[in-house]
Amino acid sequence: MSLARTIASVGTGVLTEDELRLHVFPLFSKTLSVPGIYLANHSLGRPLDRTEDDLSEGFRLWQTRLGDAWDQWLEEEQGHRSRLAQLIGASRFDCIVPKTSAGQGLRAVLNALPGVPRVVSTTGEFDSIDVILKQYAAVGKINVQFVACEASDGGIDLSKLMEKISGGSDLVIISQVMFMTGRVVPHLELLSEHCHQVGARLLVDAYHSVGVFPVDVTSMNTDFMIGGSYKYLRGGPGAAFLYVSPDALSSGLKPIDIGWFAKDHPFLYERPDPPRFAGGGSAFLESTPPVLTYYQARAGQELTLQLGVDRIRAYNLDRLSRLKRYLSDFGVQSEGADEGHGGFLTVENSEAVSLSKALEGRGITTDARGRWLRLSPDYLTPYSALHEVAAALASILTGS
Repeated sequence: MSLARTIASVGTGVLTEDELRLHVFPLFSKTLSVPGIYLANHSLGRPLDRTEDDLSEGFRLWQTRLGDAWDQWLEEEQGHRSRLAQLIGASRFDCIVPKTSAGQGLRAVLNALPGVPRVVSTTGEFDSIDVILKQYAAVGKINVQFVACEASDGGIDLSKLMEKISGGSDLVIISQVMFMTGRVVPHLELLSEHCHQVGARLLVDAYHSVGVFPVDVTSMNTDFMIGGSYKYLRGGPGAAFLYVSPDALSSGLKPIDIGWFAKDHPFLYERPDPPRFAGGGSAFLESTPPVLTYYQARAGQELTLQLGVDRIRAYNLDRLSRLKRYLSDFGVQSEGADEGHGGFLTVENSEAVSLSKALEGRGITTDARGRWLRLSPDYLTPYSALHEVAAALASILTGS
């Protein structure tokens, strides 16, 4: 049975564990056969069984058709771009540029900006963003300023960032969900408006939001977005993307991180000087692409679209709320399980890394970033596991 027909069996109403066990769990039979409780769904998403078959499909084209496989490989690339466009609310598939990492997308933007761009970002960005910005600044490619946006109540306060932007900037970089705390950054459409008023462009890192809750780049009016399939889209490493808005594409921005696939007709092997580039975001394509990543990401994208991000979000909030309540019953305070947070709970503790290792010893996979232990049940996590996790963490904390 096709994935679409299988998910149609789930119906269109509120997701329930019984329905998921019946129709969705079997799609993950191999990964669900691994013993233990997996609460690192915010880190590496669990793949569908079909992903292996999809990868084999792409490989068999290479094996049996050799160079003639390119027609079907490029069809798959367009499908990949189209599905990502749906997932982020992009108006055109060609605004999506496949990349192997979000950092690669960031570098493409930085390298396309003229002169020495003035960049403003936050102190809460993921390590790859942080290290790229610092290294670019160290070698004189950009001027960068970092702003702390944490409010006293633990939320997000953009006032200092707004003030810094008003002082002069060309590019502003911020996550939609902060990777350490899970906090959702509110009112990105207002931040975008402020950026545009002062002549700056906005780049949003959506790695922790795409597939978690509905994302709409059109209403957000961001110029660029980076993200990937490694986490909630269940597409594994290497299947990332850069979104370039129609306005940014028509502004005359000239990408430098390019290759022969950025040409208007790459397989004609014409070599005009200066080069003629493809239209839209295809002008940001690089050299021979890693085509198997399109097959690798396909099943996870399709499942997310067919289940519906709204329904996934409602179900996961219920899971997170139950886990939060069980933790509280054991005297463990956590943050998350509301619209102000992404797809995981956090427990703040100076020994968070050690706590994660101790849980691993009990067959519970989590992770920690700084002083935050991160816990992420998903729609493959049974209710029974949530109470077990809460009891185990409380036992570790009390030394019992």
